[in-house]
Amino acid sequence: MWYHQLIQIFKIKDLRKKILFVLGVFVIFRIMANIPMPGIDSANLKSFFEQFQIFGLLNIFTGGTLENLSIVMLGLGPYITAVIIMQLLTMIFPQLERMYKEEGEAGRQKFNQYGRIFTVPLAMLQGYGMLTLFQRQGVIDALSPAVLLSSIITVAAGTVFLMWLGELITEKGIGNGVSLLIFAGIISGFPLSMREMLVKWEPSQLPIYLLFFVMALIIIASVVLINEARRNIPISYAKRVRGMKMYGGVSTYLPLNINPAGVIPIIFALSIMMFPGMIANFFIGGSGMVAKIAQSASMLFQNPWFYGTMYFALVVMFTYFYTAVTFDPKAISTNLQKMGGFIPGIRPGQSTANYLYYILNRILFIGALFLGTIAVMPSVVAGITGVTVFQFFIGGTALLIVVSVVLETMRQVNAQLQMREYETF
Repeated sequence: MWYHQLIQIFKIKDLRKKILFVLGVFVIFRIMANIPMPGIDSANLKSFFEQFQIFGLLNIFTGGTLENLSIVMLGLGPYITAVIIMQLLTMIFPQLERMYKEEGEAGRQKFNQYGRIFTVPLAMLQGYGMLTLFQRQGVIDALSPAVLLSSIITVAAGTVFLMWLGELITEKGIGNGVSLLIFAGIISGFPLSMREMLVKWEPSQLPIYLLFFVMALIIIASVVLINEARRNIPISYAKRVRGMKMYGGVSTYLPLNINPAGVIPIIFALSIMMFPGMIANFFIGGSGMVAKIAQSASMLFQNPWFYGTMYFALVVMFTYFYTAVTFDPKAISTNLQKMGGFIPGIRPGQSTANYLYYILNRILFIGALFLGTIAVMPSVVAGITGVTVFQFFIGGTALLIVVSVVLETMRQVNAQLQMREYETF
């Protein structure tokens, strides 16, 4: 039973320390998320987020830090954007690709260091764009150049601090630090959503809420199904005789996930969707043709149809892109050949790599369409039911991240428990 497993987790000292460390980092994150920037008009801030839904969605991922205009209001967005750009550059510069794929752990550490450095100017650029927009909308008071500079440095430092906390979780805790911080931010909005529902509750809305919860359960079930679904490719190993012993002759399988990219494409797509709006805000206040183009671009990205279509397309594209970066059928084929493994009926070498490409592209198409559909689901559900108070709960993007992070963390905890059982045995 689950409670026996929970007791077992807290009995093991090392695992207990990891869990408590992650919870401690969550507390620090939530404290920082509630330290606001000075000079905020709360009424204007609330109306701003109701008017611009794209910022409302971004606010979910920052855990309410943007809505509070806290010192960590940018969340991990600039860091994620820096990682995206660095991975895109591997397709342009062969040196970066070799560093990331062929130089082992040392190469990846160097690659990640470049991403951390690149995060700082991106955070300052995005911070300036956000603060400029909020000043023009009357959300915050007009800032003098000195105060504006100090505010930009503050929010950039907040992003770097969150990046450091995420890496600490990955190194000393359990699970992926960045995903867990995003998870903590999303979950933090649940009590407020419950409170809002209870305050606005009317008996006449009962059928709508029932339909809403049924759709929520269907989405949760589909997220779990797709996340856990795998295509198993049979692998056989040839028999080898060494001295007086015989090795190999066994059969196993290579599991290919229907959704191998997880929630990364959605996070990538959201970060990219925010960037044009930030750039446009630099030029809206100017004059001439550039200001008109910037204003048109800003209005275009606020159009729900354009935004939804672009969001869906980017999620599908990043699903293929991220899988291409992290999963290399040719390398798998080479490793299988070296170990004497083969797929029954398929020649080793290039034929095996082609077969893996063929299978991967077929299942990836399903996974990419699923991710894209889940990403735009909040708007569809809100349009059908008319309920927006629970968009946190049923918001496809947020829900997918919550379920995926929970499943992945549970896998890692179970792996830790099994490892210790083997050690005891």
